[in-house]
Amino acid sequence: MAQGSGIEWTESTWNPVTGCTKVSPGCKHCYAQRMAERLRAMGQANYANGFELTLQPHMLELPLRWNKPQTVFVNSMSDLFHDGVPIEYIRRVFDVMRRAHWHRFQVLTKRAERLARLAPELEWAENIWMGVSVETDRYRHRIDALRSTPAWVKFLSLEPLLGPLHDLELARIDWVIVGGESGPKARPMDPAWVTDLRDQCRRARVPFFFKQWGGTNKKKAGRLLQGRIWNQMPRRVRPASVAS
Repeated sequence: MAQGSGIEWTESTWNPVTGCTKVSPGCKHCYAQRMAERLRAMGQANYANGFELTLQPHMLELPLRWNKPQTVFVNSMSDLFHDGVPIEYIRRVFDVMRRAHWHRFQVLTKRAERLARLAPELEWAENIWMGVSVETDRYRHRIDALRSTPAWVKFLSLEPLLGPLHDLELARIDWVIVGGESGPKARPMDPAWVTDLRDQCRRARVPFFFKQWGGTNKKKAGRLLQGRIWNQMPRRVRPASVAS
């Protein structure tokens, strides 16, 4: 069975790589690091190295055994485009995603420069969605790197949103996710930053997904934005087919 996910914008997770290193302010209170350490303490074999970058080749073909079509977040516990992941291994991950054509795979990175550099050397099947994280204005250049790729669906994860992102260039962007930081020591998010991004998406006709207000009590803070749940999804999506 697939590993179900509590992440609002996906259905399942798949981690052919675990562990990571911090590259920008959004990483400061990394939920994956906290979870990896808990899993190591519980004796979970894939996390024997804790949050140290680790390839998990025995996990590579897992999605091929999931017959039910679903949306799968790739490497929720890592970053596929980390410098420590060889391109040969990235190609193997892309090959599995291509062969598991009945699923939709969501890949998300903060290493946008490496993504842009390697993109021409990868096979981009239409069921591979590619996204970049942008937490403050300083990192908006990641959007241009994403735009340069041939991914069929390109999306932004503006989470944890740590500052305003005015006047984003949303041409050839298919989906925007916004969310506040959650968990211990969560940094606050100004509601004005969120409504501005929603309005930018509406003007650009880009689907907008509001994930959470965040804070130390995510469930209590909820997801309502001006009285509404925003669950819009990308329009440029091929229908999922059944497993053969």
